[in-house]
This record gives sequence, C-alpha cells and structure tokens, in this order.
Amino acid sequence: MLLCICSTNDDSKIKNASKPVRLFTEEELQRYDGSEDGQPIYMAIKGVVFDVTAGKDFYGKGASYNALVGKDSTRAVAKMSLDPADLTHDTTGLTESQLQSLEQIFKGTYKAKYPIVGYTSRRVLKEDGSPNKDFKPEDQLNFNIKDEF
Repeated sequence: MLLCICSTNDDSKIKNASKPVRLFTEEELQRYDGSEDGQPIYMAIKGVVFDVTAGKDFYGKGASYNALVGKDSTRAVAKMSLDPADLTHDTTGLTESQLQSLEQIFKGTYKAKYPIVGYTSRRVLKEDGSPNKDFKPEDQLNFNIKDEF
C-alpha cells in the first residue's frame, strides 16, 4: 500500500513507501538499474533513493532515461543531461539556475511521484564511515539511522 500525503503546500506532497526505508551503498544501488525483469528500478537524487519502477517506460532497460537509474544522478538531473560524466552525486560547479532546477525537479517530480525507499550511504555517513550528524531524513518516519549501523 502506498500513501500520498498532500496539502495545499506543494512542498508537502510526498509519496511514501509501504516498507521502511534503508541505506544503500553504491554497489547495492547498481543492482536496481532496470536490467533484470521483475526487479525494482531505483535511482537516487541528492542522496535520496526513489523507486521509479512505476516509470518503467522511462527508466527501464533500453528506455530513454535508463542511464539515470542504479546510481545517484543528482548532477545529471540538475543539468538535464545524460552525459556519462554527469551521472554522479557531485554538484560542484553547478550554476544557481541548475541548482534551482534540481530542487524543483526533486520536489515536484520525484518526491511527488515516486516512493522514497532509502538513502545513499554517502548522504548518511561521512567519508570516514562515521555518522553524519547533519543528516535529516527526507520526510520518512520509518527511517531510523540506528538501524543502519
């Protein structure tokens, strides 16, 4: 069962997953790239992992946006690019306009249409593996960082 929480404020439209969310390493996220029939299709933006299986016509194997799935494609989404060099979480050097576009697409498309199923380890952990104290789960009551360690 999926629940869509909606209000008059567009920022609060969030599609919630029916299961608790989890932490994904880059390797784990790659398993959900749309290459296997019957397997969910996941992509991350800003370290938030979305289940985009409902958009299989766009994100499935051989589909136009398949390059974005199975990884954190934050930069590509911000630049509206499918260039392999942009298929990364790195936002270094993006323009203010690109960052605004990223935020708009993140909230208006992905958070509104697709359930959040987890977070990338990069978002939750520091490079040394210690917890990122600044981590704030994206509207997910079921996420408990203690369960991930």
